[in-house]
Parts: sequence; structure tokens; C-alpha cells
Amino acid sequence: QVQLVESGGGLVQPGGSLSLSCAASGSIFSINAMGWYRQAPGKERELVAAITSGGSTNYADSVKGRFTISRDNAKNTVYLQMNSLKPEDAAVYDCNAGRTLDRVLYGRQTFGSWGQGTQVTVSS
Repeated sequence: QVQLVESGGGLVQPGGSLSLSCAASGSIFSINAMGWYRQAPGKERELVAAITSGGSTNYADSVKGRFTISRDNAKNTVYLQMNSLKPEDAAVYDCNAGRTLDRVLYGRQTFGSWGQGTQVTVSS
């Protein structure tokens, strides 16, 4: 099993920044890609950013240039630095991991369970 714990969400004003963390434990040797997802009320879950074990990254068009995904292998942690936040970025942010990049990109056959994640609120 792979366990994933998200943290770092909170309230920020438009234009502000937040940094999210996702710590992985368990069978982490099986992880070749990790990703951040978000889901706003009434909306579908969408991939925000993904990173492979080799360091390649993918971003949703809506966050390119504003968000940065990174990883710290020593801490088994993936981060999402969110800058220039907009009200439309408000959502519950989840992280997950997969054996392949495609599994992370599509959120299918991922290792972690989908939970509440961490809430990001963007409001004045």
C-alpha cells in the first residue's frame, strides 16, 4: 500500500501564494509518477500537475506559469508551489501516485485513495 498525506492548504487572497506538500509512505518503490489534482464543487476532478521519477513535469494549461510541481526524494515528498492564485483555483487539492505517468495523468489505477485532500480557498 501507498499512503499519501496532503498538507498546506488554507485561505489566501487573489494574487497570493500557497505551497502544498504531499508525503508518501509505504510501497514507494512502485511510484514512478505523482500528481496533484483539484476538484471544485460541482466540477470534475482535474489534474493540475504531474511529475515523474525522472523529473519531467506536466501542467494543466490553466496553471502554466503560475504553479510549479517539484519533489524531494529524500523526504518522499512532492510539492506544489502555487503563485498568483485566482478565485478559480479554489478547490480541494489531492495528491496521488502511480506506476506510470499515464495512470497519474488520468487518475486511474493510482495507488492512493481519493480523500478530502487539502482545501485551498482564494478570496478577498
